[in-house]
Amino acid sequence: MGGDNPLKTSYPSYIALFESGELDERVEKAYALLESCSLCPRKCGVNRLKNEKGFCQLGRKAMVSSYGPHFGEEAPLVGRGGSGTIFITSCNLGCLFCQNYEISHWRVGEEVNDEEFAQMMLYLQSIGCHNINIVTPSHIVPQLLSALKIAIPRGMRLPLVYNTGSYDSIETLKLLEGVVDIYMPDTKFAEGEVSKEFCNAPDYPEVMKKAIKEMHRQVGDLVINEEGIAVRGLLVRHLVMPEGLAGTEEICRFLAEEVSPDTYINIMAQYRPCYRAVGHPKIGRRITRGEFEKALEVARKAGLHRFDAPRWFLF
Repeated sequence: MGGDNPLKTSYPSYIALFESGELDERVEKAYALLESCSLCPRKCGVNRLKNEKGFCQLGRKAMVSSYGPHFGEEAPLVGRGGSGTIFITSCNLGCLFCQNYEISHWRVGEEVNDEEFAQMMLYLQSIGCHNINIVTPSHIVPQLLSALKIAIPRGMRLPLVYNTGSYDSIETLKLLEGVVDIYMPDTKFAEGEVSKEFCNAPDYPEVMKKAIKEMHRQVGDLVINEEGIAVRGLLVRHLVMPEGLAGTEEICRFLAEEVSPDTYINIMAQYRPCYRAVGHPKIGRRITRGEFEKALEVARKAGLHRFDAPRWFLF
């Protein structure tokens, strides 16, 4: 992991940024990216400060679909109190198989200002959640930073989880250094032609790999405290797809060789055809037991050894 013992580090990391005034500067820089939006790799160039809308179809304000304690996340996030999830409306990807398509594609949710966003975080802390888990945050980073700035002087102290599809720009991720405690990126696809077909992002593999390297540079390998709760680090998700379309072997090799063999990974078996994947000739079925067992085997052969136990799935 490098450096000092992470368990001796003061958590969460954003307190020091707030106290130094650096968080104010980060908020200003992040909102400036919205003027000709370059917040994510889409670089739509619309003026979201004036509510012009690009790929994500959001303007100046964030939109939230729901929030509350979530007990279906990875074990180190859930503990006894649950992970305090805030589901952000819309997405900067266009996955045909999205299981949350009502939120990401249909944009079900309500606009919230930064004050309301902050109150959600504080509420989740007050009911005993172990962290604040922002789901699909890539297109609302300025609003997230601004809400955090409001919440901190009111007692916000939980680790912040950045739960992302990994279609993130390095410039934006650098604004989150010292803010995010736990990065939880997806590793969707290893090949550009596949990501072009299924999530409208031919550059996804390249962007994803650069983003995850930057995340790991910031927070290191996942650190879990004596109570089994994650406090800092990288927690990677990989959804196994039919016919090996996700490129599991290449992704595991990348994580083990170019990120860290101590990467904590959840290899997920719960793929099911949703949204436009229903009836699709390539991804219109669930995976088989054999496909899942092969994914676990290639992960171990690549050198990965920290796994979240598979859940929610019956073959």
